[in-house]
Amino acid sequence: MKQWYKSGAPWIWLNAGAVAISVIMVVGLIGLIAVRGLSHFWPAEIVEFQVGDPELGLGQMVVGEHVRSQTIPVQVARDAGITVPPELGEGDLVTRHLIKQGNRDVTGRDFAWYPELQMSEWQTPPDAMVLERREWGDFFGYPLRLLEDGEVVAEGEGLWDALQERIARGNDLFREIRRIERRDVGLISERMEELRLQQRGLQRDPDIAPEALADALERIESEGASLQAEFQVLREELDVLRQASRRDVLVASVAGGEEVEINVGEIVRAVQPNSLSPGAKAAAYVQQFWAFVSGEPREANTAGGIFPAIFGTVTMVLLMSLLVSPFGVLAAIYLREYAKQGPLLKLIRISVYNLAGVPSIVYGVFGLGFFVYTLGGSLDELFYSDRLPSPTFGSPALIWASLTLALLTLPVVIVSTEEGLARIPSSVRQGSLALGATKSETLWKVVVPLATPAMMTGMILAIARAAGEVAPLMLVGVVKLAPTLPVDGSFPFVHLDRQIMHLGFHIYDVGFQSPNVEAARPLVYATALVLVILIIVLNMTAISIRNRLRERYRAASD
Repeated sequence: MKQWYKSGAPWIWLNAGAVAISVIMVVGLIGLIAVRGLSHFWPAEIVEFQVGDPELGLGQMVVGEHVRSQTIPVQVARDAGITVPPELGEGDLVTRHLIKQGNRDVTGRDFAWYPELQMSEWQTPPDAMVLERREWGDFFGYPLRLLEDGEVVAEGEGLWDALQERIARGNDLFREIRRIERRDVGLISERMEELRLQQRGLQRDPDIAPEALADALERIESEGASLQAEFQVLREELDVLRQASRRDVLVASVAGGEEVEINVGEIVRAVQPNSLSPGAKAAAYVQQFWAFVSGEPREANTAGGIFPAIFGTVTMVLLMSLLVSPFGVLAAIYLREYAKQGPLLKLIRISVYNLAGVPSIVYGVFGLGFFVYTLGGSLDELFYSDRLPSPTFGSPALIWASLTLALLTLPVVIVSTEEGLARIPSSVRQGSLALGATKSETLWKVVVPLATPAMMTGMILAIARAAGEVAPLMLVGVVKLAPTLPVDGSFPFVHLDRQIMHLGFHIYDVGFQSPNVEAARPLVYATALVLVILIIVLNMTAISIRNRLRERYRAASD
């Protein structure tokens, strides 16, 4: 036994066990996220049952999706107001079910717990439908008839097909309205703002001649009138489109038989999951998942998609990589190749190592104070004074978020690059110098290319940390909802002064700030899964580039 301890085998087994436990925990966590997140998009059955005793006038019909079940003690059920038979003792248990019944505009709540003791047998009516709406959440009920300008146009067997056609028309109108509002009206607003700034700059210019000022103001007024005329045309076009989107109305019944009218233009999707075949359910699943990753959020982020958050996260990480790479590599080369070795250099290295351990929120506070208020405020005073007091760069923005993350990950890149440079054999340097190359040529044509895989390793670690950081970004550039993307067709195409959405902040906002916790719960899992997949894709891309460089320079060194 003593010999076994001395051989070091126990420590090998201990290390292997720790690695195995870590791998199991990571795989289990990702599996939990994947199951909870991906199952949200599968069209679940709609159940119908009765709660209470209708003979006593206390019964009600419930239609909705079964979310989960819970077993609670009898006393807890009695405290919750559930009527429990007197023959059940304190040690007995009661099962209750959480039902997503939707219809927030009718019942006032999307989810409700119902005790199994008071339920009738569950039914799955084939004509039960779920409507995904742009407002008021999902609707559960039964279609009755379709109205066009108040006249019945479809009822009975042809109702469902007619409804799908009208929903497709409504979605087309909605996309056209959104395009006009965001692109055409947005361009006019930008041009109006430019004219306002030109007018303000002219009025503040003390050297301009009165005649030139009058001519310029007249030109600006003429262009403004032309823009107003264009805006009036767009507004009339929008009124026509909105009126057309309100043409069709679906009359449906909710649980209990009450009839409600729903504007078809507000419906995103209509599904009758109880009548779908497995293949149709799979198609609906893919459609809903694609809508989630390519759509925009709705209803305080508790519905809709996450595309702006995905786009903002990728843009910020790529910009951070472009910023941190040259600074980190040059700093490491200077420290390793040019700086004089001594106590001062040791102190600098220790400081770099300690920077890697500073809490990220400290970087956020520093970024807010230095980048946003000091640097951004100075840029506004120097180049955008006509726009003040409205800040251009003096407020949280994409560029400041990327710079803060670059500063946060800079120690990782420096340390990795230094270690890569240190591993280059001295014989390689001496051989290059012996052949007549200068120190600079040896460094940039021999040493640095061979250390490139180590630099890429530092970038991989930096990307992994930057993509998952949230705390500093809440101060320097990330918001709950960003009306526009940081990249569009307007000059200069990449708008570094805009705020962005971020997957990590989206998870925090949906999970902890949402007014509807039950509706947001599956979105938290789904968004977390997308974030994990995004980090894996970014890391795999960097690893692939590193492996290619490693093979290339290994062959060159041979």
